Amino acid sequence: MNKGKVYLIGAGPGDPGLITLKAVECIKEADVVVYDYLASKKFLEYARKKAEVFYVGKMGGAHTLPQDEINKLIIKKAQEGKIIARLKGGDPFIFGRGGEEAEEILQAGIDYEVVPGVTAGVAAAAYAGIPLTHRDFTTTVAFITGHEDPTKDESNIYWDKISTGIGTLVFYMGIGNLEPNMKKLMENGRPADTPVALIRWGTTSAQETVVGTIADIAEKAKAANFKAPAITVVGGVVSLRDKLRWFDKRPLFGQRIIVTRSREQASDFSVLLEKYGAEPIEFPTIETVPPKDWKDIDRAIKKLSTPHPALSPKERGKNYYDWAVFTSVNGVKYFIERLRKQGKDIREFKGVKICAIGPATAKAIEDLGIRVDLLPKEYRAESIIAGLGKNKIKGKRFLLPRAFKARELLPEEIKRLGGKIDVVTAYRTIKPKGKTDEIRKMLQEKTIDSCCRFHRADNKRHGIGIGHQDRYYAGEIYHTGVD
Repeated sequence: MNKGKVYLIGAGPGDPGLITLKAVECIKEADVVVYDYLASKKFLEYARKKAEVFYVGKMGGAHTLPQDEINKLIIKKAQEGKIIARLKGGDPFIFGRGGEEAEEILQAGIDYEVVPGVTAGVAAAAYAGIPLTHRDFTTTVAFITGHEDPTKDESNIYWDKISTGIGTLVFYMGIGNLEPNMKKLMENGRPADTPVALIRWGTTSAQETVVGTIADIAEKAKAANFKAPAITVVGGVVSLRDKLRWFDKRPLFGQRIIVTRSREQASDFSVLLEKYGAEPIEFPTIETVPPKDWKDIDRAIKKLSTPHPALSPKERGKNYYDWAVFTSVNGVKYFIERLRKQGKDIREFKGVKICAIGPATAKAIEDLGIRVDLLPKEYRAESIIAGLGKNKIKGKRFLLPRAFKARELLPEEIKRLGGKIDVVTAYRTIKPKGKTDEIRKMLQEKTIDSCCRFHRADNKRHGIGIGHQDRYYAGEIYHTGVD
């Protein structure tokens, strides 16, 4: 039996965007994903649907699995011939116990690779506006554990050397020992007025920063009820924070906002919220699924390559439909998927004019290599009629692939003006199953700041606007106000 392989992956400090391309490739390849407390759950979206997923995180001494049990799990799965993605927060070889896991894996005769990650000490400081080195301050930096193994007979930290011999000190996992660590620095010659920064949940929307000096930072941490996970940065470079801070100055920084769009459509708006500093919580209230049967679509696809019955023999090269009208990205997606399932492609649209109701829908069509003939000025059915020209609809045949339930204004108006239209169900919208209990708990615990809903531009109020899907939507942000 072939032995498996283990990837020891640094998943970065918290911001999902800081994971490496190499890490993502390994997650996609893996049969088993084993992840830590500090590794974002978003990375699980890269995993294969059939991949086994194990959470082995630990926080403040509370272990889901002890380290030796984690090692046994990894080795057991690898010996079954599986590919393991071992996700560790930050970098696996910087206070990540990756070296210990690598030794165990090697001893078991299993192949492994290390995928370095962005370590928290570098990233959290940068997101707090603190450069760890600076020509005007220091050219040396040290990473130090703030919480040594309590079973060791003596400390491996040479306090007399690091206190005055290193410009910037970065302590990991040191909140519990903050006061004694600062005392040791002062006892070994570091000035009491040396600037210090504590950075909690660095690179995430929950990032908190407390600034003080070696003499008073422990007192300030207690006053702020500052807890792990956090790093401590000691050195003159901390004084640059007021000038260089950027991450926590964004307008929506720290806000947790529920986005209720469908899963396929939420990502663009979530990215926009993240750009402004918020943490989007995607909670789709609808989900798109295929129609219950494909009869209507299959019939329409067959007609696409059928001659128009009203044309003279000389003109029979034209298709049955004069126009295909797409009112959503989903309509395009499902129709084209079924077209390909039938062994056909975009050539079936030869001679058919294409109308898209909005820019996102138009882009989805044009990405297929099909030119859009009509994009109305306003992204609604009334504007389509105006764009077609009321006096040019009579006698024309239209194809409208859309959701199972939608506004009837467009087909009714085309019929009233003398056109003929085939309305076919390309997809349905359903209420998704998902994290209702999780969202309810967040609301009850008041860990959600706002909820964002979407509405059509013709009813638009003040909010954050984003062009998406079949209309221009404005996102209104509402404070939850949960009691």
